[in-house]
Parts: sequence; C-alpha cells; structure tokens
Amino acid sequence: MFGVHETKMTTAPVLFLTSGDLIADRRYLWAMDHLTLGDLAGAAEVLLQAIEIAPEFATAWFALGTIRDKQGDWSAAIAAFQKARDADKDDYHGARLQLARLGADETTPDMTATYVRRLFDQHAPRFDDSLLNRLAYSAPQKLLAAVTAAAGGKLRLGSMLDLGCGTGLGGAAFRPLVDWLVGVDLSPAMIARAAAKGLYDRLVTAELKEALDDEIAARANYHLVLAADVFVYVNDLGPIVNAIAQVVAPEGVVAFTVETHSGAGVKLLPTLRYAHGESYIRGVLAGAGLASAHLAPASIRSERGIPIDSLVVVARTSTVTRRPASSLS
Repeated sequence: MFGVHETKMTTAPVLFLTSGDLIADRRYLWAMDHLTLGDLAGAAEVLLQAIEIAPEFATAWFALGTIRDKQGDWSAAIAAFQKARDADKDDYHGARLQLARLGADETTPDMTATYVRRLFDQHAPRFDDSLLNRLAYSAPQKLLAAVTAAAGGKLRLGSMLDLGCGTGLGGAAFRPLVDWLVGVDLSPAMIARAAAKGLYDRLVTAELKEALDDEIAARANYHLVLAADVFVYVNDLGPIVNAIAQVVAPEGVVAFTVETHSGAGVKLLPTLRYAHGESYIRGVLAGAGLASAHLAPASIRSERGIPIDSLVVVARTSTVTRRPASSLS
C-alpha cells in the first residue's frame, strides 16, 4: 500500500508516494539531493537505480520525466510520465497533465482529486504570501466590485457559499457583507488555515461536486455562490455550474473567475491550469439557466510578472422556485 512521505528541499517540501521499498525510497531522496545541487544527470542516474529496484515507483518515474523534460529529451520524458501515470491511477503527481502538455495524451484531462488535494496541501503554508506578494492576486477584490455593481451598489448578503475557499482570502473580502458564510475546499491543510482566521460559520472539506450535491440534498439556498480562482482546476464546468444553480436563491448571484484564451472551448495552459473561452462560459451559464449580469476581461493574477488573461463573471438565477434573496437589494 502506498504511503505519503515528505522531503525537505531548498525551495519547498515535496510530498511523494513511497515505493514500499526502503532502499528505492532512499535512492529517490538521494536523487533529490542531486537535483538540489542542479545535477540533473546525477539525479537521473540515481532515479534509474531506484526504478530498477521498484519498477512501479510512480514518484521516481515522474521525477525522471521532469528531468528528461528539462534536458529537452521529450520522447524520454513522455515515456517516463506514461510509466508514472500507469503506476498511479489516482495521478497523485499530475502525470496525465504533463503528457497533455507534451501533446502525448488527451488534450484536457481531468485533474484528479488526489492531485489537486496534494497540490494545495503542499502549498498551504505559503499560499497567502505567494498569491498576495508574488502573484499580484486580486480575484476577491474584483469579484466584490463586480457583485456590488450588479446589485446596484448596495449589497448585503444573508448567506454565501465560498467554493474552493482555500485559506479564506475570498471569505475575508466578503465577510463584512455576509451574515452566514460557508466555505468548501478539497485540501484539509487549506481548511485548517481558513479555520484559524475565524471567518467562516461552517467549513467543509470535500470535492466541489460532492459538497454541492450535499447542499442540494439539504435544499440549501444561498444569496451568493463564489468561486475565486477555482475553476482553473476544472476542465468541464457544466456539471459544477448546473449544481451551483440549484443552490442559489431566486435573484441570487453566482460569481467566479476563470483564466481565458482567445479561442473557443477549454485549453490546458503550460502552467497546468485550464483556460475557458468566453463563448464556452456563456454557453455553460445558459445551460444552467443563469443570466449573465457581468462578464468582463480582467487580470486577477500574474505569472512571472506577466498578467494572466482572465474573466470576472457574475450571473443571476432565473428560476422562481426558491426563497427570495431579498438581502441582495
């Protein structure tokens, strides 16, 4: 049975799946030492030794694929990522995404819950600092401005569901205007940091669709459902937005951001996040019975100092079967 270990490197802790063989794991850690020193060739040689001992060692195959990619040997990188994918059906490291990036597999594969949970558990300790001080993150503030404008400048929210709440940056922006705030995130480490801020009335650790299905079963009605910088990790937004539409009160608001591109449909970016075309977003909203109140280009974060093309989206429900959302006026 696989277990999860943590190694300490000069940049950040890296979580990995043990091979189940102590010697192979030690070879992997030794390879990471070579990587820390910038010795790609030495790291690759030691990883090959680890793989010889444990041929199904997904973490070692993934690391080898990363090294071959950096060395420009893409055929070897693809072969290694394929081995990592086949050895780990939960795709803990995101080998399927790397294969898509290299043009060797489906173009926009799903991100597994295991991969996303690992990604955010790993980055939780420095998440706020990274977003706010290095990536010029402004999604909560731009969503707040767009939602306020859609409400005619006068905003008071009875209840809000913060999907992919992370450490609570979105919750912090909206909390002064919200009576009841619920946060959902897949990562227990993110939920723990959000809880420490004391912003939320309820926090749930769950996948988005799972949490929404529970809210639907409970006949929940929210005046606002927010998803700030969350849908960049979801390729097919249809099922999620359809579920959101079922937990929003009449005249309630759905507000979210996406990264975007000039074409149609969904595209996997080199950053391994998804970009959704504007026409795709409009189609998803219409399919869920939501009317667009605001859909505008914006930059909500940067990557290596370059603003990322994004959309800020606000939509309203058009159904009349739920409790009136009077607190939006």
